[in-house]
Parts: sequence; C-alpha cells; structure tokens
Amino acid sequence: MANILVSLEKGIEIGAEDALRWLTGAGKELRVTPQAIVALAILAGALEKPLFDIAGVAANPLNIPLDLQTVIDLRAAWPEVKLFLISLGVKF
Repeated sequence: MANILVSLEKGIEIGAEDALRWLTGAGKELRVTPQAIVALAILAGALEKPLFDIAGVAANPLNIPLDLQTVIDLRAAWPEVKLFLISLGVKF
C-alpha cells in the first residue's frame, strides 16, 4: 500500500512539474507569419492522405506527394516556419 501511495505521489509531482513548465512557457510570444501558417497548412494537407492510407504507408513509409510548385513555396516560407517552430520550443 505504501508503494502505491509513493507511486501516486511521484506521478502527481511529475505532472505538476510538467504543468508548471507548460504554463510558464505559455506566456511566450509566438513568432508566426502568414507564410508560416500557409506552409504548415500545405504540409498538413500533404500528410493527410498518406496518414490515413495504412496500406500505402506500410508499403512506402515516406510516400508524401509534393509537386514542384509546392516544394518551391515551402522552401521560400521555410525561414518563417523555422522561427515559428523555434518559438514553440522545437530545436533544430
């Protein structure tokens, strides 16, 4: 019984620490531009079909169709996307 209580206490402590870290980070200024939003939307659209096509993903895990113009647009917006992701805490 004591082990269960200690485990519960430790879980609550870890959860509280995570919540505190998230709350202190929630006040950060997010650097997002319209180009970053559009680029992320394009990537999400390109990922949607392969994500739900289980048979295709099993056969070819990196089957993400991008046409030339989409790649050019994504490459142009990449600096803004990277700044936005860094402001979320993503490390490159």
